[in-house]
Amino acid sequence: MGKPTKTITRNRKAYHNYFVDDEFEAGMKLLGTEVKSLREGKINLTDAYARFEDHELYLVNAHISPYSHGTHKNHDPERPRKLLMHRRELNKLENKVNVAGYTLIPLELYFKDSHVKCKLGLCRGKKLFDKRQSIKEREHKREIARNHARNWRK
Repeated sequence: MGKPTKTITRNRKAYHNYFVDDEFEAGMKLLGTEVKSLREGKINLTDAYARFEDHELYLVNAHISPYSHGTHKNHDPERPRKLLMHRRELNKLENKVNVAGYTLIPLELYFKDSHVKCKLGLCRGKKLFDKRQSIKEREHKREIARNHARNWRK
């Protein structure tokens, strides 16, 4: 049985805009007021991504709103946040991102026990026709389920 998790937020747009080839879990180095804001659910991952600087991984453009009961020492909402992973995993990811043209996108933020974790996706961008195809498939599945439910009730 795994550790209990509580989802803070999901990046639903990521699955629409990208093909997710692989997923990784990373810890986050946060300030106290950031954790308190996350407990209130005040985060936006819409334009967020992860990038390497000096062989270390940072989460960029994730907006964590200032803590409502914070003082003058509240955090900067847009600051880059360090992601914590094993060196082996970081080296493997850095090679894929630099060589193969992948992007690291945060898919989900959640609490695992008392620690904040980030699920990162190793993603490739979708073209417009790929997005249209995904929408068609989703609508087709929804229509099949609707017809199946209708026939089952009769």
